[in-house]
Amino acid sequence: MASILYIFPIFDPEGADGWSRRAVRMMATIGDRARHTIAADEYRGALPADVRATLAQNPPPLTGAISVARYEAIARALRGHDLVLTHGAGAIDAAMARRAFPRGAPPIVHHEDPAEATMGGSARLYRRIALGAAGGLVVSGEAAAQAAQARWKLSADRVHAIPPGIDLAAFARGPDAKATAGFRRKPTDVVIGIVADLAAGDDVALLVRAVAGVAARFRLVVIDAGGAADAATGDGGGRAAVERAALAMGIDDRLVLRDTIPASSSYLGAFDVLLLPMRRGPAPAIVVEAMAAGVPVMALGGGATEERLSAENRALLAPFAGEVAVRDALQPLATDATLRASIGAANRARAMAVHGDAAMIERSVALYAAVTGRPGSLG
Repeated sequence: MASILYIFPIFDPEGADGWSRRAVRMMATIGDRARHTIAADEYRGALPADVRATLAQNPPPLTGAISVARYEAIARALRGHDLVLTHGAGAIDAAMARRAFPRGAPPIVHHEDPAEATMGGSARLYRRIALGAAGGLVVSGEAAAQAAQARWKLSADRVHAIPPGIDLAAFARGPDAKATAGFRRKPTDVVIGIVADLAAGDDVALLVRAVAGVAARFRLVVIDAGGAADAATGDGGGRAAVERAALAMGIDDRLVLRDTIPASSSYLGAFDVLLLPMRRGPAPAIVVEAMAAGVPVMALGGGATEERLSAENRALLAPFAGEVAVRDALQPLATDATLRASIGAANRARAMAVHGDAAMIERSVALYAAVTGRPGSLG
């Protein structure tokens, strides 16, 4: 039986970390064909009941000053396993440790999008050196693969663009009417949804102002993805900014502001349009989830989010992050139900073809088994 070590800076299977969620699905799929050990600087949340894995109590020291002693300690932690899967920017030191101490070290597959890494020249050089010891790099899309090849000087055959998979069936069931308590949809309303961490600097107030200018009957539902953390810390600044923007624009009676709802499959299908914060970077998981629910997505064009979407949806994205640009991009979707339906269907079809769990799992398992030199051994 193979032994697989999964390394994370933070292991958060129930949170926003897509790499953690992906790893959990891999553990469930590989099952008893391997022993699964998770090593992280910090553990958050809990493993699903059907996943059998061990949490390392003395994980390798991923943080700290660059030193031979620390790399040697990491290398010792890698030995004894048949495969090491490192996840996120904070796990890159495991690859560097393998390069520094290769004797007896198992193969490593690193998972990281270039947008997650520090942009400085020294960080690029560090990854070029560290990833030379990796059996492969997994990124979440073609744009990320191209960036990794350019920035980190990796050959195309060593970079694997494997989009995150989701449980498409969960979104096909439709929304749960109880999920957004306090929100009663009127047949004449177009529902525009925003899901964002209001304490994380996302400019949701800009989105509120943009929506206010749309010439249509609408309801605006804002779900605070960081709501639980805000409540714990007492930080309500982001929520207050949203409320002030709605009041200033005269749409406070059309605003529904909710805390985190754990299962996005329970509410996304109730949206007519999902509106994302206007920034570029890694595409949030909710993009593909909205696609699976058959919902059009409004976002800033030119980034990783655009790559995820259907061609029909890409044609409508906002050209830049300004209230007028976002309002104008939203207007066709807000007023044309036929357009929304056609784009939603195109998004759902692309999600089924590209972003389902089955496709992600099949490609990942094949890569991991090939790196160990035993094709087909993991399923």
